[in-house]
Amino acid sequence: MWTWIVALAWMYVVSLMTLAEATDPQGSVLGAVITFLFYGLGPLALVMYLLGTPARRKARQAAEARQAAAAEGPAADSAAGVEPDAGSLPSGAPVSPERKEP
Repeated sequence: MWTWIVALAWMYVVSLMTLAEATDPQGSVLGAVITFLFYGLGPLALVMYLLGTPARRKARQAAEARQAAAAEGPAADSAAGVEPDAGSLPSGAPVSPERKEP
């Protein structure tokens, strides 16, 4: 959360620098664009990319774990000693296939 606040504050400062560069009698619009790119977007993009690395790594590891679990399927459960329930029925005594008449 704090990274977004810092990013917004940084872009605010850079936009004021850009505005000052563009409206200064000795400044130019080209200088303002260069200021915005090299002091604003470039460094901010780099910092946000670096700060997002742990989250991307965690998401990639979670996706790989899900993919590995899906690839192993029920064989992994039986190998671990867990029998699949094959229909999400509650465990307990089996239900008789026929109803006995009195």
